[in-house]
Amino acid sequence: MLNDRQTPGLTWAAAIPLRSYILIAAAVIAFQALVLLAMGQPPICECGYVTFWHGAVSSSENSQQLSDWYTYSHVIHGFGFYMLLWLLAPQAPVGMRFVAAVALEAGWELVENTPFIIDRYRESALAQGYFGDSILNSVSDSLAAALGFVLARKLPVWTILALVVALELFALLMIRDNLTLNIVQLIAPNEAISRWQMAE
Repeated sequence: MLNDRQTPGLTWAAAIPLRSYILIAAAVIAFQALVLLAMGQPPICECGYVTFWHGAVSSSENSQQLSDWYTYSHVIHGFGFYMLLWLLAPQAPVGMRFVAAVALEAGWELVENTPFIIDRYRESALAQGYFGDSILNSVSDSLAAALGFVLARKLPVWTILALVVALELFALLMIRDNLTLNIVQLIAPNEAISRWQMAE
């Protein structure tokens, strides 16, 4: 694992109990849910029911249920946020960095559900029917990122790197998509990639 570097400063932050940071992170996710509700996102799938897993990517229930193929990418977000915050703020207590990671993920979830990003995703073949996340799915994504952060804190670096590669390859094999391709298609949609994803 990446050990915390012990440097002076932020003694006040170190005095805050870990459970307080966890409550702050929960409040951040609750705020995320309220903002999404104000943005008009549905609380749950408009199909009217909730399932733990939904595996059909090209479906109106994708990004609507508790988890799907993209849940793995949010766990990887948590890995990345742990590394980033460990590099940028090594003196900060892990609880403070956990809150920051959750806030970063919640911020992305809000941006991801703006019309600009939704329309950008729709330029990819696999997301042509995408209309944003349900609040349930979005909150679940933030919890997945929080899990990724905790795993990155507890597991050796080589294990985390192996998990990232395994999760990316598994998603690529199963649905012809993953976090890497998702980023590529979001920044610069590629017609050749879209055709390959649709198995044309």
